[in-house]
Amino acid sequence: MTTAPIRPGADAEHSLLAQELAGAVRGSVRFDTATRAMWSADSSNYRHVPLGVVQPVDGDDVERAVEVSRRHGVPLLPLGARTSICGQSVNEAVVVDFSRHMRRVLEIDPSSGTARVQPGTVLDDLRDAGRPHGLTFGPDPSTHNRCTLGGMIGNNACGSHSVAWGKTVDNVRELDVLLADGTRMHVGGPMDDAAIDAAARRPGSEGRVYRDLKALRDRTADLVRADTPDLTRRVSGYNVDQLLPEHGFDLAKALVGTEGTCVTILEATVDMVASPPVRALAVLGFEDAYAAADHVVPIRDHAPLTIEGMDVGVIGALRAARPDDRTHEALPRGKGWLYVETGGETRSEAHEKAEAIAKEMSWATVDSKVVSEPKAMRALWKIREDGSGIVTRGPGGVEAWPGWEDAAVQPAKFGSYLREFDALLTKHGRTGAYYGHFGDGCVHVRIDFQLLTTAGLKNFRAFLEDAADLAVAHGGSLSGEHGDGQARAELLSRMYSPKMIEAFSDFKAAWDPDGRMNPHRVVDPPKIDEDIRVFIGQPTIPTRTQLDFIHDGDPETGFASATRRCIGVAKCITASGGVMCPSYRVTGEEKHSTRGRARLLFEMASGQTVPDGWQSQEVEDALDLCLSCKGCSRDCPVGVDMATYKTEFLAQHYAGRAKDRPRSHWSMGWLPAWLAITSKVPGAPRLANALARRPALANLAKKAGGIAPQRSIPPFAPKPLRRLLDVKQRAARPDWDATGKRILLWTDSFTPAFDPELALDAIRVLEALGYRVELPQKTVCCGLTWVTTGQVSVARKVIERSLERIRPWLEDGVPIVGLEPSCTAALRSDSLKVLGREHDLGQVASRSIRTFAEVLAEHTEQLAELSDQAPRKALVQIHCHQYAELGTDADRAVMGALGIEADVLDEGCCGLAGNFGFEDGHYEVSTACAERGLMPKVRDADAGTTVLADGYSCRTQIRQLDNAGHEPTHLARLAARALGLRA
Repeated sequence: MTTAPIRPGADAEHSLLAQELAGAVRGSVRFDTATRAMWSADSSNYRHVPLGVVQPVDGDDVERAVEVSRRHGVPLLPLGARTSICGQSVNEAVVVDFSRHMRRVLEIDPSSGTARVQPGTVLDDLRDAGRPHGLTFGPDPSTHNRCTLGGMIGNNACGSHSVAWGKTVDNVRELDVLLADGTRMHVGGPMDDAAIDAAARRPGSEGRVYRDLKALRDRTADLVRADTPDLTRRVSGYNVDQLLPEHGFDLAKALVGTEGTCVTILEATVDMVASPPVRALAVLGFEDAYAAADHVVPIRDHAPLTIEGMDVGVIGALRAARPDDRTHEALPRGKGWLYVETGGETRSEAHEKAEAIAKEMSWATVDSKVVSEPKAMRALWKIREDGSGIVTRGPGGVEAWPGWEDAAVQPAKFGSYLREFDALLTKHGRTGAYYGHFGDGCVHVRIDFQLLTTAGLKNFRAFLEDAADLAVAHGGSLSGEHGDGQARAELLSRMYSPKMIEAFSDFKAAWDPDGRMNPHRVVDPPKIDEDIRVFIGQPTIPTRTQLDFIHDGDPETGFASATRRCIGVAKCITASGGVMCPSYRVTGEEKHSTRGRARLLFEMASGQTVPDGWQSQEVEDALDLCLSCKGCSRDCPVGVDMATYKTEFLAQHYAGRAKDRPRSHWSMGWLPAWLAITSKVPGAPRLANALARRPALANLAKKAGGIAPQRSIPPFAPKPLRRLLDVKQRAARPDWDATGKRILLWTDSFTPAFDPELALDAIRVLEALGYRVELPQKTVCCGLTWVTTGQVSVARKVIERSLERIRPWLEDGVPIVGLEPSCTAALRSDSLKVLGREHDLGQVASRSIRTFAEVLAEHTEQLAELSDQAPRKALVQIHCHQYAELGTDADRAVMGALGIEADVLDEGCCGLAGNFGFEDGHYEVSTACAERGLMPKVRDADAGTTVLADGYSCRTQIRQLDNAGHEPTHLARLAARALGLRA
């Protein structure tokens, strides 16, 4: 059991509640400021600060937490991954968070085709458990790698395969639940009146629940039949129709979609479906999204697994957010697309089904494409699955929001609905990009509401009221997937009659007569335009930044806009894939996720929950384990860039307090300066190495520099690069072919000092390709170590001086090649954030910089001709900054041309991350990051496999943790060997 401290002055009653919970529960009990701030928002527009958070380890813990809360008379809110878009997962309540501990798949029963799970079970974990048996769970939201089964049951989630396998309600068999008064019940399955009457005679609250629900059914049966829209995607309101005799009075199904307002789920038994072994994808391009919507009905006749849709506006948002991402070019021509997935026992069977659909629809489409290769399918699906994040920032940085997210109509009416919906947007002066489950008549859209002003909120409300009326006029549901929460519950009276609304209230009262379960959601809701997070949370602290927030506005507004970027998509809390967020994947702590840190920064700026502004200890603690790996800037669909935010925070936090900076900021942050001095003193590298080999002196140096005592001090090369080369002579060698293409080698701080032979290899390879390789005559530096430690003013001077030193090359248009990925990425992106987007030399430098691989990729045919093509295998660790800013296409092309069989790891950050892994207090997290995947792969590599790591940090981490003798190297060395330029 762990209990986080409560800020002094906290409400005495809540302090007592926290203490009692901590004494009763074995899991974590957290009522501290940081936790309450991080749990105050979900993926919706709304903000509600919880009383505290309990993370139970088992059902007994939950029962004890519920009992303590009952005694104190406080509300309860059971939660999963908190990705809800309508505000149902935020409330002024005691949060019971199942996602940390109660996340096990308890049983897979292939004979009955069922699974038994805890509420915090991640959907992908359930699907992985079912895969050996050929089974899967049918509903699959785009958040499948982090959403939980409890949350899916709470929202009645659907996903892209609902045309084949329905909503969650269609796949839930039994539930173990806990009432707010502590009564535990097992519900599920059809019941006739005799069984209901027998259950009604049970003592206590359980019997009362059956009596009240039967009475509700008997008096409202005709009303429910008449007032419930006949839709496959009707999610709004409670499932009181499941109480009808024709539906078997199934209380488990009736509880699906209740959004935590009735019970707490302890376990669930769900149906699994047979999953086709192989799938194929037909992507149909239409003239526009309306035409795509018009043609879903004939496609449904083919019984596909999926019919997803997307509007061209999503592609516009993608281009704005990721200019270098060309994934969308794989789409067929068109301005509206349908993704139609088919399945089969063999690849050819699935492919033929997809081809048949594409052929039959050819009369209506502009273009089409059929793929069955898994990698190609994943790339296409990624565009669709990232849609909710991508469309939150449009061209020019326009912010878009949920609010009217997922209305659904009959598929036959879908095209008509979309046309009228677009007209409604125009009427209210709004725009939005579509994507969604077109096969079920359900559309997702993010709209450019102006939520920062009173007038904007008035327009927001007026639009939602009109949109609700439009959906109802088409016989639709206000929600087709995400539920009601605060975003739509007030509008339910436009969809249902007053008596039906009363029936919903009676349904909740049967389960929760005291109204303590997630109150004011679905029943007795607050206003849709109240509690808007960004309106009530506008910054109260000075937000003029030291960095230029290029993608978020000018220095006056950029930080405020950046704090609004995170919308809770929560891709950062996944367990694998991509890079973000390394520290979260090690600790599992919310404050070490990109989402958690972003929430704290938002609350810090508004000064409500986190009142100390730039001096916030909560924010400093959360950012301490941020590796500044930049993975989030690439992996986050919204482009949250925590490395930049951390730099700005550190700069503001220590402004005027240089003496308070950690010692590592002076040792590691100023390392390039110390290296430059060392390189100029003959014998200094050897002397430093000798001293570092003496434990007493090394320990003293590490303590003085704030360096982790477990770390070894990396050895200097006996001679730095400048002593291996005559730089002045190289600037004007007479024997060069005057027509040779000039190229400038950016002599970063690390390669010349520690691995200068790699630079020599790079020079040999470039010269073999006909380049005239030149070097700057004076030291140059990208300033990154000062950037990552928040010493922005120093970084600015360093970068400006370095760019002045290479001005002649920049003005002559000479390409600059970098060998160190972090430095190359810094010049391409960070330099403009430091210097300002209008800085002339900064702009030229960002356009001129190339990675070594990018230069070589222009000569793949020549490389193939010159290479010995000897069989070579390489295990490749991509530097995080390269992954985030530069990409790896060029590296793959070069290795292919050289005949290198490359195994490119998808194991995330190496964990060293520049100065991070060397700083005292970070060693355990740093090495744990490496041990999640990188180091086991390195140790398992055979002796003939080269470990390729272009980043000096990556090579250092491998050298210090590998006991198998693999010496990591750079692409320059591999290329030099392949071209016969070194042994």
